[in-house]
Amino acid sequence: MAVKPLEDRILVKPIEKSNVTESGLYLPESSKEKPIQGEVVAMGPGRLLDNGKRADLSVKNGDTVVYGKYAGTEVEVKGVKHLILRETELLGVIG
Repeated sequence: MAVKPLEDRILVKPIEKSNVTESGLYLPESSKEKPIQGEVVAMGPGRLLDNGKRADLSVKNGDTVVYGKYAGTEVEVKGVKHLILRETELLGVIG
């Protein structure tokens, strides 16, 4: 199953944080927070403007993005969890 986002929506694969701290301690599963960073996997064509043209998206495939903790809708693609977000739900692009 392939997912093609519509309009200004973006498919993001969340980046999970490690279970081990820098000092070598293992964290239990219950202490982990939801990821707030992810990699852009697919994008829609952009929002349709009043003049009939499409607005360009400010991200591209492969970008690492930051989003809100409870943003987007979770979907499963080929057994892997992804998020579908609107471009306006993104908080920034990392480096």
